[in-house]
Amino acid sequence: MAVRAYAKASDITALGISLTNQQSEAAEVLLPTASAKLRNIAKRYSMDLDEMVDSDEDYSEIVKNVVIQSVVRAINAISDNTPALSQGSETNGSYSISMTYLNAGQSLYFLRNELKELGLKRQVYGALELYGTEE
Repeated sequence: MAVRAYAKASDITALGISLTNQQSEAAEVLLPTASAKLRNIAKRYSMDLDEMVDSDEDYSEIVKNVVIQSVVRAINAISDNTPALSQGSETNGSYSISMTYLNAGQSLYFLRNELKELGLKRQVYGALELYGTEE
């Protein structure tokens, strides 16, 4: 059974991002994987992403864009020698350096704001009455 991909390598190049042959081959492998990963995240929230994509054209475009951005980040991480930093600091006297890498060790990932935009990550809030209400 073939995994449904929400985007194609041609969608990446249509956005003006040029890919080498090696990057294009990597994109062909990563696009179905990113789509499956996104579908799995939706399942955790009891949502059927395929149904949502099929029923709403605008939502379909947003999903395609999120998958493309994820794959482009992965391709850049694969081709770069230096992964993306989320936080870094340096000092000069007795040289010290501290770096925090963005999702180190995993090249294919989705950002929180992308998942929120798709409705897959929601803020959860609640309250617990500790003392009860006696009248």
